[in-house]
Amino acid sequence: MIRRIVPYADGDDLAASRDFYVEVFGLEVAMEDPVLGLQSPANPMAQVVVPPRGMENPPPRFGIDVGEPAAVDKAHAEAVRRGLRVVYPLTDEPWGIRRFFMEDPSGTVINVLAHLP
Repeated sequence: MIRRIVPYADGDDLAASRDFYVEVFGLEVAMEDPVLGLQSPANPMAQVVVPPRGMENPPPRFGIDVGEPAAVDKAHAEAVRRGLRVVYPLTDEPWGIRRFFMEDPSGTVINVLAHLP
C-alpha cells in the first residue's frame, strides 16, 4: 500500500527554501535533518522534501513511501526481477528509514522507502 508520494525540491539554500514554503504556502517544518521536510498543517501527508544539494548521488526526483519495510524489500525484489536499474542499494538509514533508489523506464530516479519500526 502506498502511504504517500513526496516531491523533492532542489536544496541550494535550505534557509531560503524553508522561509519560502512556510511563508508563502503555510507549510510547517516537520524535520530539518538530514533533509528539510515540510508538511501541510491540515494534511500531514501533503509534503515537500528539500535535500541539501549533493546529499544524494544520483538525486531522486520524488519518494514513494510504501508503508512498511517489508514492502520496500518486495519492491526491490520486483525491480531486480524486472532488470530495472537500482542506483542506490537497499539500506537501513541511521535516521530511521529503509530505502533504495531505482530508475523508472524513462530514467527518473525514485526513492522507495518506509519508516523503520
